[in-house]
Amino acid sequence: MQSWIEKQRYFIDFTLSSLMRRKGKNLSLLFVYSLMVFVLCSAMFFSSAIRREAAEILKNSPEIVVQRIVAGRHDLIPVDYVNRIQAIRGARSVKARLWGYYYHPASRSNYTLIAPEDFPHGDDAMEAGSGVLRTWGTAQGNRFYFKAHDGEAVILNVVKTFDGETDLVTSDLILVSEATFRKISGVPRGFATDITLEVRNPKEWQTIAEKIVEILPGTRPILRDEILRTYASLFDWRGGYIIVLLGGAVLAFFIFAWDKATGLSGEEKAEVGILKGLGWDTSDILVMKFWEGAVISLSAFLFGVISAYLHVFLASAPLFEHAFKGWAVLYPEFKLSPAINPYQIAVLFFLTVLPYTLITLVPTWKAAVMDPDAVMRQA
Repeated sequence: MQSWIEKQRYFIDFTLSSLMRRKGKNLSLLFVYSLMVFVLCSAMFFSSAIRREAAEILKNSPEIVVQRIVAGRHDLIPVDYVNRIQAIRGARSVKARLWGYYYHPASRSNYTLIAPEDFPHGDDAMEAGSGVLRTWGTAQGNRFYFKAHDGEAVILNVVKTFDGETDLVTSDLILVSEATFRKISGVPRGFATDITLEVRNPKEWQTIAEKIVEILPGTRPILRDEILRTYASLFDWRGGYIIVLLGGAVLAFFIFAWDKATGLSGEEKAEVGILKGLGWDTSDILVMKFWEGAVISLSAFLFGVISAYLHVFLASAPLFEHAFKGWAVLYPEFKLSPAINPYQIAVLFFLTVLPYTLITLVPTWKAAVMDPDAVMRQA
């Protein structure tokens, strides 16, 4: 075993010196190879990380959201539906929610407007996310001007801003009192945006949802699991969208790699002929060529993965953030926590490292089984 390890070490030493003799060609191949791995790995890292962020955020969201549907669209729901839902056995913490969107022409952005049940400030106060403060175009100090649904001006003072660590959720968020919300949005008293509830036994989510539809036929219950699946599908689709757009570049790389790997240059053929003349076996030459392909592909894989990690988790993925976060004017600024899927890394490894390493053996084998003089004449 020790002698086999020593033999492989000698093969690797010889391979490295051989690669350095053709460093221009190999460095260009290494750069293109690493760039391809970097692009694919960045898309996978960003998709996995933002999917996990969404799952963590939605983990504390209501178990069931009840919406009223009119003509196939979400409509305001009567507040007295709360009492009818509370009468269902197993339902608890039934609450009516007030939320919506406010479009601000100066910043050309839609902001999320919410009236929490326990808003601790007065009707002239608001709490805002960092994205609101960053993009609102007509703010004077802490005074923000709104246009109510009836055209009347509403002036609110910012009394609190949210922590930057919560930007994924709070970047575009504005919290106001119930009276202020109704004044700005025009939602009349006795109506809410939707109703939320918790269920004592998680196994009864679907049963409770069916009972809600039975007693309130014009409503649509939405389970937390359905929202999680929707977000997962959304980010998977966007990750695939990025990879498909880059499919041409990936295909060009494989054509480039195939051309480099399946054709030996005259110098490489001469090297094979000299080694055969010095007494190297065909198997020895194949092992040497295997290590050559492995060194290039493994180096490119490591460079690509490390660069993708730095790009996504330290630089916040500036190349892909618009495609994944959306094309809105208001972008949340946040740092993604590392979320690495070992299965995806393994698939990327087998799709990028093994093919190149193996196809390098084909032209080498063809040259190695020939007579040394014939190989030298072809070179």
